[in-house]
Amino acid sequence: MPLSMTREVFVTCAVTGSGSTQDRSPHVPRSPEQIAQSAIDAAKAGAAIVHCHVRDPETGAPSRRLELYREVTDRIRDADVDVVLNLTAGMGGDIVFGPTDAPLPVNPNGTDMIGAEERMAHVAECLPEICTLDCGTMNFAEADYVMTNTPGMLRAMGQMMTDLGVKPEIEAFDTGHLWFAKELVKEGILENPALVQLCMGVPWGAPNDLNTFMAMVNNVPDDWTFSAFSLGRNQMAYAAAAVLAGGHVRVGLEDNLWLDKGVLATNAQLVERAVGVVEGMGARVIGPAEVREKLGLVKRAPA
Repeated sequence: MPLSMTREVFVTCAVTGSGSTQDRSPHVPRSPEQIAQSAIDAAKAGAAIVHCHVRDPETGAPSRRLELYREVTDRIRDADVDVVLNLTAGMGGDIVFGPTDAPLPVNPNGTDMIGAEERMAHVAECLPEICTLDCGTMNFAEADYVMTNTPGMLRAMGQMMTDLGVKPEIEAFDTGHLWFAKELVKEGILENPALVQLCMGVPWGAPNDLNTFMAMVNNVPDDWTFSAFSLGRNQMAYAAAAVLAGGHVRVGLEDNLWLDKGVLATNAQLVERAVGVVEGMGARVIGPAEVREKLGLVKRAPA
């Protein structure tokens, strides 16, 4: 397909993630106050959307605690900057199997499998404008860990998102995830047009080469909106690639800790760098009000 560069681009900042990065950089936020402040700083730097996980404030380990999500949400909404709030709904589908000669019972250290309603509890409580829907099961780099999202689970969670009026951001780690996302729209579980995040370079999903990236792009329906990212040192290259391919940009400490070789980044610095890339290509970075209009979002008032 011919490339059609995006002229009005929104930037998403993925603030902290759920990876084991908390001890690799002092800039990775842990507490609700730190996560919210980092999100606010990113918004002031030009991010229209902030994508948030929460962590245990003491250990930095990923968490699903409802009160942590509530505090992050309240702090961001009470801030003196406007931003679209995007909460993860990806946690609660983790299985760590036993050794290869005895995979069952599963390993309780790391296994976190819960039902759809519990996985969505913080979304129902906080009512962000967007939440993520990881549209498939995938092996990650860890030997016996599987991110588990069955078709039944995704149908249940997707319907809950639609009923709550929260727009799903489809997280596509491979082309089959896009195939199933289109099926969810066809079934009427997700509304059309949909919002997609193309997740490149996440072991063992879609590799971050440009041929695979364009295969992903070519599987996104023309009337859908997509954004893209890649991990580590390729983060800014994919900011440019996403815009050139007709999409939008995601950066942040969830995906990359570095600003330059040997220089640890903050979220605000990564957003500033991405804004420079976008504007250097001749495109305009748009703000949260324009994103809401583009995606059909309704801003939630503090509750």
